[in-house]
Amino acid sequence: MLDYPTLKVIWWLLVGVLLVGFAIMDGHDMGVGTLLPFVGKGDAERRVVINTVGAHWEGNQVWFVTGGGAIFAAWPLVYATAFSGFYWAMMAALWALFFRPVGFTYRSKIHNATWRSTWDWGLFIGGFVPPVIFGVAFGNLLQGVPFGFDDYLVSTYTGSFWQLLNPFALLAGVVSSAMITMQGGMYLAHRTEGAIQQRAVRGAVGAALVMVAAFIGAGLWLRFGGIEGYVITSAIDPAGLPDPLAKTVARSADGWWLNYGRQPLIWLLPALGIAGALLAAWLVTARRTLSAFVASSLAIVGVIGTAGAAMFPFLMPSSTQPNASLTVWDSVSSHLSLGLMFWATMIFMPLIVVYTSWAYRVMRGKVTLAHIRANEHTAY
Repeated sequence: MLDYPTLKVIWWLLVGVLLVGFAIMDGHDMGVGTLLPFVGKGDAERRVVINTVGAHWEGNQVWFVTGGGAIFAAWPLVYATAFSGFYWAMMAALWALFFRPVGFTYRSKIHNATWRSTWDWGLFIGGFVPPVIFGVAFGNLLQGVPFGFDDYLVSTYTGSFWQLLNPFALLAGVVSSAMITMQGGMYLAHRTEGAIQQRAVRGAVGAALVMVAAFIGAGLWLRFGGIEGYVITSAIDPAGLPDPLAKTVARSADGWWLNYGRQPLIWLLPALGIAGALLAAWLVTARRTLSAFVASSLAIVGVIGTAGAAMFPFLMPSSTQPNASLTVWDSVSSHLSLGLMFWATMIFMPLIVVYTSWAYRVMRGKVTLAHIRANEHTAY
């Protein structure tokens, strides 16, 4: 079996892969939902938009469910602390997500314009709200979350829901929302044609430009806006048992930039986030839609990777009790648990990727107005 420190780092990487997979796969479903009321003009066009993702969205949610399960199993202290501190934010995201299954299922059951328009806006809420909330959560992590532990490792959150909605966190929400909308627009441009595709291209390009501007703005704010990072100042034992109080942590203006100084190659991640989005915008304008989707996916890797590399080894810093900050080294499950989950992941994740690839290959091609009109009684 792999040693404990190695497994801790591997699970940090694997959770990152799951987050990226969620943003790329379930993200393009959400992006399509965000664009739905604006790209589709009339019922038939909106059915075209919905049918581009109707066959895949449930399968893509595997990434979301697996990501939450991985955090629960690999980082139980992070799961418990985050879901108590961010309780109302998480509930808001789940309430918004409720619109997706019922929207996809019931939208076309009744041939009534008001009924269908209502569910279209429900699908918009289910696509737009969760990415904003997830981005706001990341923005708060970069600033530190007001929580602490007592001697029995019982966590106490001292903030409020409204404190989460601070300016920097909202900017991070803009980055997240624009990134997901860009991904959805690229996918929609690839699966449609004619006027719908033209509107999707405009939406994708606009979202890409907003994402790049907000991403650069957030980076500058993080560097020069007085937001302090976190640094472990005591010795740590990577092989030690979980105990977040067994270290000393200080706040530093350079805290989130130290890893970039130690490993200059990490700068490729923010460069990939910016260049990937701009390249995707150019490619989709040239109607090279599949390449645009790939470039957009690489931009997502760059954006999420930028935040992860900056924070490593921190997972959930504490603004009120810095020594209680949760890190890769001290908030994980046991050696045995990480090892068993690692081998299960090595078996089942390739199966999920192969099955998903096969499903997309089988159901590839354009969704057209002619097809929708000829199949009036399809599910979506």
